[in-house]
Amino acid sequence: MPLTSRAPRTARTSRRLRAALVAAASAGLIGAALPSPQPLGIGDPLFPQLGNPGYDVLAYDIAFTYRGDNSKPLDAVTKIDARATDRLDRVNLDFTHGTVRSVEVDGRPAEFASSGEDLVIEPSRAVGPGERFHIAVTHTSDPAGPRNAGGWVRTADGLAMANQADAAHRVFPGNDHPADKAYFTFHVTAPKDLTVVANGQHVARSLSGDTGTWTYRGTRPMATELAQVSIGRSTVVRRTGPHGLPVRDVVPSADVERMEPWLKRTPAHLEWMERKVGPYPFETYGVLVADADTGFELETQTLSLFERSLFTRGTLPEWFVESIMVHELAHHWFGNSVSPRRWADLWLNEGHATWYEALYAEETAQQPLEQRMRQAYTDSDRWRAAGGPPAAPRPPAAGQKISLFRPVVYDGSALVLYALRQEIGKAAFERLERRWVTQYAHSTASTADFVRLASEEAGRDLTAFLKDWLYGERTPKMPGHPDWRSKAPAKGATKAPAPAAKR
Repeated sequence: MPLTSRAPRTARTSRRLRAALVAAASAGLIGAALPSPQPLGIGDPLFPQLGNPGYDVLAYDIAFTYRGDNSKPLDAVTKIDARATDRLDRVNLDFTHGTVRSVEVDGRPAEFASSGEDLVIEPSRAVGPGERFHIAVTHTSDPAGPRNAGGWVRTADGLAMANQADAAHRVFPGNDHPADKAYFTFHVTAPKDLTVVANGQHVARSLSGDTGTWTYRGTRPMATELAQVSIGRSTVVRRTGPHGLPVRDVVPSADVERMEPWLKRTPAHLEWMERKVGPYPFETYGVLVADADTGFELETQTLSLFERSLFTRGTLPEWFVESIMVHELAHHWFGNSVSPRRWADLWLNEGHATWYEALYAEETAQQPLEQRMRQAYTDSDRWRAAGGPPAAPRPPAAGQKISLFRPVVYDGSALVLYALRQEIGKAAFERLERRWVTQYAHSTASTADFVRLASEEAGRDLTAFLKDWLYGERTPKMPGHPDWRSKAPAKGATKAPAPAAKR
């Protein structure tokens, strides 16, 4: 159900909102009233109305109440601490697919209305530049809706989240763009026979009658698209990773023994990634196995989401399953710690995760990286014609937001990294990778930042070289492989292939 302005409000709120709308339509009163509420955005080329200008979110504190039926809305309260970067007469939050019951700003009731996929809030007084302010939204969070819309994932025994690329605002109000990372705390109340797990560290659990309330808190900032809450009949399996890192896996209780041969490999995956790029950047890690058909796996921060069928279907080679596990783990350096400044920078996430997926398969299962890259080169021109070049992807198809995740952002972008390694040498490339995840840890970075750092590490300007690889309509010649050829796309070939089954 879309958010509407029919949610219960005070009479004063209703009168003032109506007055604002009438004033905006009246030439004689326009100067005395704010414009009609309208959706805003930060101008992301792929999602123009995603995110909101004028403030920086510092922290989210989100409470959900789940009553055991994953087809019905959860009651929720989202609290946001933020700092204004401009004067704010209104504050826009991204939010849809729920009902707003009340809003407070700094403890005072605030007016609100919906516009598009924004919740537009008018505080009782304007917020000045540099001021910190606190928003509390009482709302519902609805798990119903199309499976491919994102947000809540209905599992066989409860719920999980899959918010990439722009679906967190189907779950809770916020500034739903990776450029605005913040700290998260989750409080989830559910029937006491269910298990709740979320991003970050387990802080507390309390029981009251037939329910339990679980609290989780992250120690590092997180993009909204990476939020995760799992509710179900699950078992948390604990083990220790490198340097004493707590590893917690969340699996359907009936599957603990069946999953153990896969889950016990995670510490070795962590060790392998640390040898490549340095220390794991978060406080914990784990695999969340969801009994749901999502069509993808997802790198939600500290707790990667996997379909149960990936491990149980029995038709996939072991090396392939492990390489997908490494793909999602690699995202914790590339995408989670170093997040994209714009969604067009997605290639930095997926290209790197695919690179380490392929490198792991080469080093542990004799699956040649060069062979995979040669095949990617063969397909690259067709991928570019269908979805755009790696750093300038075409917008997703209307109503199909996950169509953004095309082959060009996976193997097509890993191919860029292969070309860069061919151009600057393995040693310089490996130093660059470590510098990248260290210099931009727990922040955001852009394609221009990567080009600049690569040039520094190479000791020469790589702008022209990488521009052709990242933005060219045709794939450049591969350094060291002058014989490689890319198949030309068929005339009029502009339809993207189906999205890949990982993110």
